[in-house]
Amino acid sequence: MTRREALQTGAHGFGAVALAALLGDRAFAGSDPLQPKPPHYRPRTRSIIFLYMDGGPSQVDTFDYKPLLEKHHGEDPRKAIGKLEPTQFDSVGKVMASPWKFRQYGESGHWVSDLFPHVAKHADKLAMLKSCTSKFSEHTSANYFLHTGSGIQGRPSMGAWVGYGLGSLNQNLPGFVVLNGGLIPPGGLDNFNSGFLPASFQGSVFKTGGEAVANIRPAEKSDALQRQKLDALRALDQQGLGSFGGSEAIESAIRNYETAYRMQTAVPDLMDFEDESEATKKLYGFDAKWKGTQTFARQCLVARRLVERGVRFIELTCPDGAGDRWDQHNNLKDGHEKNCAAVDQPIAGLLEDLEKRGLLEDTLVVWAGEFGRTPFAQGGNGRDHNPFGFTMWMAGGGVKGGVSYGETDEWGYKAVHNRIEMHDIHATMLHLLGIEHTRSTFRFGGRDMRLTDVHGHVLHDVLL
Repeated sequence: MTRREALQTGAHGFGAVALAALLGDRAFAGSDPLQPKPPHYRPRTRSIIFLYMDGGPSQVDTFDYKPLLEKHHGEDPRKAIGKLEPTQFDSVGKVMASPWKFRQYGESGHWVSDLFPHVAKHADKLAMLKSCTSKFSEHTSANYFLHTGSGIQGRPSMGAWVGYGLGSLNQNLPGFVVLNGGLIPPGGLDNFNSGFLPASFQGSVFKTGGEAVANIRPAEKSDALQRQKLDALRALDQQGLGSFGGSEAIESAIRNYETAYRMQTAVPDLMDFEDESEATKKLYGFDAKWKGTQTFARQCLVARRLVERGVRFIELTCPDGAGDRWDQHNNLKDGHEKNCAAVDQPIAGLLEDLEKRGLLEDTLVVWAGEFGRTPFAQGGNGRDHNPFGFTMWMAGGGVKGGVSYGETDEWGYKAVHNRIEMHDIHATMLHLLGIEHTRSTFRFGGRDMRLTDVHGHVLHDVLL
């Protein structure tokens, strides 16, 4: 008796019913869960580049200009602002004006601080989201919330949900790639995990210097010899599948071996910049004096090359060596200037290069941290965590350039108009990919799970 016959005859056939339900699920519908799947409706974007600003950039020092801070600089915030929310460290200093000047750019008149002179030139491409909020004021939970829609460990990352919903357009590369600039965020690799989704959808972490992936170059003397070894592994794993009656972990391992085999050609080609002009490299900042700029320049160029190769979701993490990420509890000026020096020119170069190549219209670029910073100082020269109102921006595929959505109060402290939750960001990203967020579900723990949980509204006002 075969296993399928046993399912059909045992327990009045309830096993066959369960099997039919699994086969109807998008993750188990075919032999390869990464095969392309049709979207729910016409997509506006094909790929997402997520520029993750680990640590929480200060909105009142970057894109949310608040002149009232200059007027009340040095005053007691309890008297000037009023009631204050508890902060991470409750070390409340004086109202603190931004150390940088703000100017208006483009026809949109977006306010951008002098920290971002290169990105400012692309102001009319940006949709500013100035009323973002988080439920968490501590890095690890806020990072999980930003990436997975939940503040606890173990949920699938947004990149994994994209792969689950749409599959991959390139069978030689993972559908979700994380470009590691040198810093793994609080919460670790679970920010990029597949959670309860099949392991094939988890983020693959690439380095952008040296070997992008460990053991990417085959150790065998010939391709035929390596193929024989992989075939032997497959045969052993198939025996295991027969013994265990099917195992998602083993099946994912088999698929991952095959993906890794194909990556041995695709990844070295991806990282080979010989066909890139010197002008392109200079545009991104390859020749910059600051090492952080060089690192992020490589990441941004690789991100563009991944988009060209059909990778669905690409996330960039911040370079090391610029202070404690964007988490400036002290020395705000030094830390934010180093972080901006690292990312400003490469991001501007990425936007310009995508546009020149006709890729920006179907590539969504998202700039975000897990929360913002307080409008008052922590100690004398830093800012504490602020989840009550901060800025993200989007550009490219399906987004209106030059618009500003939502606002914080006159201090840049709390969102007061068109408040945005993280679930709204996720719903909008999925919507632009052609995925209806309420329909992209996975049965786990007795309920249908989704990236946006039971929340989320698409931000139609910033979409074309």
